[in-house]
Amino acid sequence: MLVVGGIAAGAGLLLLRPAGPTAAGPPRFVDETAASGVSQRFDGPDLYQVGGGVAVFDCNGDRLPDLYLAGGERPGALYRNRSAVGGSLRFERVPSAATDLTNVNGAYPLDVDGDGIVDLVILRIGESVLLHGRGDCTFEPANQALGFMGIDGYATAFSATWEGDASLPTLAIGRYLKLDDRGEATFTCDEGALLRPDADGSAYGTAMPLAPGYCSLSMLFSSWDGSGRRDLRVSNDRQYYVDGSEQLWRMAPGQAPTPYTADDGWPSLQIWGMGIASQDLTGDGLPEVYLTSQGDNKLQTLTAGPDQPAFRDIALRRGVVSTRPFAGDTSLPSTAWHPEFADVNNDGFTDLFVSKGNVGAQADYARRDPSDLFLGQPDGTFVEAADRAGIVRFERGRGAALADLNLDGLLDLVEVNYRADTVVWRNVGGGTADAPAPMGHWLMLDVEQPGPNRNAIGAWVDVRIGDRTVRYELTIGGGHISGELGWLQVGLGPAQSAEVRVVWPDGEQGPWLPVDADQFATVERGAAAVQPWTPGGAGS
Repeated sequence: MLVVGGIAAGAGLLLLRPAGPTAAGPPRFVDETAASGVSQRFDGPDLYQVGGGVAVFDCNGDRLPDLYLAGGERPGALYRNRSAVGGSLRFERVPSAATDLTNVNGAYPLDVDGDGIVDLVILRIGESVLLHGRGDCTFEPANQALGFMGIDGYATAFSATWEGDASLPTLAIGRYLKLDDRGEATFTCDEGALLRPDADGSAYGTAMPLAPGYCSLSMLFSSWDGSGRRDLRVSNDRQYYVDGSEQLWRMAPGQAPTPYTADDGWPSLQIWGMGIASQDLTGDGLPEVYLTSQGDNKLQTLTAGPDQPAFRDIALRRGVVSTRPFAGDTSLPSTAWHPEFADVNNDGFTDLFVSKGNVGAQADYARRDPSDLFLGQPDGTFVEAADRAGIVRFERGRGAALADLNLDGLLDLVEVNYRADTVVWRNVGGGTADAPAPMGHWLMLDVEQPGPNRNAIGAWVDVRIGDRTVRYELTIGGGHISGELGWLQVGLGPAQSAEVRVVWPDGEQGPWLPVDADQFATVERGAAAVQPWTPGGAGS
């Protein structure tokens, strides 16, 4: 979801950033799972091997990020955040028939109806569920009321966008394998589904098939060419499909999606696709795309600009191909799942977290396969830092999220594991316990506009820090069955102030607005200044 620029890549060359801010070392992550109150396990037979997600969002209006955790054949669980600002992480379980669902693979938050209260899309094996948020962390099923019907099967991917002035978002749901009459998985890939608002805009019409389908495990609506049109990228698992590959669907309001082909410049790529993350890493204003897989992962950039979707791989050059584990079973290929770009040390350079873990007990792949934490460097490359950050474990990682759970300006980490407990880490800053080191400055931004798309999904947020500008595309989807909605984190490095501008989803460009570092601030459409917000203060 986050986008950082300032690096330029020429034909086969990496052009270094001029002298400027230096990269910081890794933050320290402290395992606070036991004390946090989060006690959740994603479990189940082989049918659930490709599931295991987390949704991070504010369910009660206090602006603290709450958690919804998938459970597989166990019930899913909603956890209300009770953390003190800057303190240890504390959560309490919120039991409810609406959220304590079984057969949950993962979930994504979004405000479907534009009422200012976050709703929840829960992807399941069986019937997926759209929950309407009622406030105070309560939900009610809305499948029938909103026409979210017929979304059954083996749901494993999701993304959402608003098309034109529609009152409801367009929803894309990806399915993995077809299920037989007994609910057991076959060896045939299922197709995805697209839901658009009906004629009067009050509910969804009949689901439109996204066919052919090739066992999709991640989807993302994104403006890959900067046109403002948000096409749908789908990452597929070649474990089962025969003639499939990665997909990009062209979206046009009122028209059926059409897949890009080789004639359009779209290159054929067959991988064991697990997750998608997008971020502008080259400073051209267009997002690069990171694709997780088994063995080597891909970092794609446009080959010759936005005229056609021709991408080439720069993962090896940038240091994020991550073919094998850096610890554990280092002689065997890795299995990667959830990718997420963020700035975990607030130094102004984009970092990348990648969850990892064997599918089950595949002998040809690493079983001791720790997740990666790649720290961004001034020259655009990345270096492994998971060991120094203290997050090396050997459970089978799946979905994850980086979010500021205690509102101290530092990104904490939640990781779901298959057949093991979910882990919650608190980011306590740099250095060691005996010799702490300061982190860079930061911003937490909330972008809002009137109308149905209140969170401005599809907007670009530009942040000018001195003589460089970083870009952030606001999206819903991607990752590995895990989604986040809330504060947008920006690392500023040594800068003590910045300017913020929003290019709204309809293309309107807002003004540059000054903002001081180390604060939470809301950027409202049409406002002449950002609105600071103080955690725990009046109005919180």
